[in-house]
Amino acid sequence: MPLIRYACTHCGTWQPGFAHTPPTGCPSCLDVRNALPFDGWEFQSAGQVSERLSTNWEEALPGIWGFSCTPSFGLGSTGWLLRRPEGNVAFEGAPWYSRAALEGLEVLGGIEVLSASHPHGFGALWQLQERFDPLLVLHRDAVPYSKAFQVRWPVDDEHVFAPDLTLHCVGGHYEGHSVLYDARTRSLFCGDALKVELDARGRPVALSCHKGFHAAIPLSHGELRRYRAVFQQLPFENVFTPFEFARGVTREHALALFDRLLAGMPHTRPLPLEELS
Repeated sequence: MPLIRYACTHCGTWQPGFAHTPPTGCPSCLDVRNALPFDGWEFQSAGQVSERLSTNWEEALPGIWGFSCTPSFGLGSTGWLLRRPEGNVAFEGAPWYSRAALEGLEVLGGIEVLSASHPHGFGALWQLQERFDPLLVLHRDAVPYSKAFQVRWPVDDEHVFAPDLTLHCVGGHYEGHSVLYDARTRSLFCGDALKVELDARGRPVALSCHKGFHAAIPLSHGELRRYRAVFQQLPFENVFTPFEFARGVTREHALALFDRLLAGMPHTRPLPLEELS
């Protein structure tokens, strides 16, 4: 009996399963860093998901496109595409890519390299791998979470995609959690290393970080020092998470956040950007 892929409607995680029986649980929901569904799990096949979701895409910065779904599905992640002359790089995944979205990616030049920060940003990476056959790069410690797709190149703590595009492992929030730095646009694709609060107009107003968002579990001082050491090397002026684009959130904001949390008992409360300036 061939395997098919199922998505957890609660968190959006895809996993392989048998056609005659859906999965009995979701590994992401069972992890302490995520919440359990209140009424039990519901899993849907790719065909069922395709009927309920449409995929939208727009250019956030010149050469950087975001792909998301309507209505929101699971955690509501966004997949980012960086258009580059040497070959496009996709980082994180939308929960689902419609046929129109996949054709839109073709028009934008396809995908040469595919990567992600951690499981909360994986989305439907498997669709991009099946359609474009890119080089799928993931930190070695994140490989155990990659059951829905095939990692082609497990990498160590730093990996260079191009001289101005580098992957850095920060750990902390998840094993193998990595950030992607784009020196061309001075942007940091930070996964869940940072959580940005936006106001009603979409402007960033506060910043936090956490090991477990739903259970308000803070990072340890050692994990914060690791974040700080990596971020110190990366002079960014924009932040892309799997859920937000925040123009004007800078390295200085992040370092000030880490310093505040290192000064005492760490917490997950958002701190106003004006206090971190």
